[in-house]
Amino acid sequence: MAQLTGLQINKLLPGSKANCSKECGCSTCMAFAMKLASKKASLDECPYASDEAKQILGAASEPPVKGVKIGVKNISALGEETVFYRHEKTFVNKTVIAVNIDDTDMSAHETAQKIKDYKLERVGEILTVGAISFAQRGSDAENYAKYAKEIYDITELPLILRGSDEAVEAAAKAVKDSASIISGVTMQNAGKMREIAKENGHILAVTADNLDEIRELTAKLKQDGFNDLIIEFKTHSLAEAFQTNSIARKSALKNNDKTLGYATLKFIDAGCDFDNTVSAVNEITKFGGIIVLPSFDKAQLVTLMTLRQNIYTDPQKPIQVEPKLYAIGEPDRNSPIFVTTNFSLTYFLVSGEIENSGINAWLIIPECEGMSVLTAWAAGKFSGAKIAAFIKEIGLPDKVDAREIIIPGYVAQISGELEEELPGYKVIVGPGESSDIESFVKAVLLNKTN
Repeated sequence: MAQLTGLQINKLLPGSKANCSKECGCSTCMAFAMKLASKKASLDECPYASDEAKQILGAASEPPVKGVKIGVKNISALGEETVFYRHEKTFVNKTVIAVNIDDTDMSAHETAQKIKDYKLERVGEILTVGAISFAQRGSDAENYAKYAKEIYDITELPLILRGSDEAVEAAAKAVKDSASIISGVTMQNAGKMREIAKENGHILAVTADNLDEIRELTAKLKQDGFNDLIIEFKTHSLAEAFQTNSIARKSALKNNDKTLGYATLKFIDAGCDFDNTVSAVNEITKFGGIIVLPSFDKAQLVTLMTLRQNIYTDPQKPIQVEPKLYAIGEPDRNSPIFVTTNFSLTYFLVSGEIENSGINAWLIIPECEGMSVLTAWAAGKFSGAKIAAFIKEIGLPDKVDAREIIIPGYVAQISGELEEELPGYKVIVGPGESSDIESFVKAVLLNKTN
């Protein structure tokens, strides 16, 4: 409801005419309207809202960038964005990274299998390729459709169909109800492609030479009853792509321009790896919905997926792991005990370095709201008292006989408090950086054992 103020919403509510019993939980309609305007309430909470109010407010509550989902077995959501800058709130649906395969590629099936098998695990999240662009380069419509079906069966990923109208129609039928994308839809073939997409359960990616023509095309398709759309801008330079994406997003968010309020599709042209990567980075950082890489390159995927994960992490909700006692390796009751916060990056760095040191150990992860060590300490979430309370809560003394706890070096000042809160335990100040854990283990822990 970003386009309506509380006063405007209040005029649509029944007010005293409803003689309600305040089922919405607010003392007045104005108070409820203000909650609606700030998206802290739903119109469903008012049982007396008129059909007109539901229609108007329902349309106003739609995200400026329309949401759409691609894929059936491996689903990716696009759109639904409400802010121009990430720090204003958060970005919602991350850019889908797709890889192109040509129908003339003799190793197409092998490449498809590699794409399916590719998984990058980073700070507890599994990152994968989200779609495959299948381009017609040499085969006829029948064989293109046959290859498309084979690629889909291998990967179970939505396809982005690129080819002649005849080839795309045949392939759309071959992968019916896969929620794939028909690309290259213009004003000339929009009517035909709309029917093909509707009959076979696909999404349309529309394109035109300029923004005005795209506006006209999306408006026409929506008027004709089809609104599962993606926009493919025709841009020819990095600067033009940056500018066009920004104009479209701002127009949708600030001007409520529904004709440009759709996720985007960008094919990254084949060229040098550096240029490809820079173009892909531009799309990830500036509102790209789907980017199609020209080939399967593991090194490039690691770079882009790491960037995407950082950009699309909710700044108000850091990535965090479950607070509990973790076993690193195969620790026994006498294995050493480490403690750190539940910020995912901190956990995976610390646990990885403990594992690399070659020892088995216990790792205590108390609730710190996903903050790093120093941030959590400054916020009072990683104090001696808090850690001691968590250790008692998980019953550590009954599970582990060891009575030495290793804390991060940057919070050495909590050691005295932690020992006071845990009689019988000794606190050892470990290294400040996780990268020094291996040398700390060799210099301190293993020497004590020897």
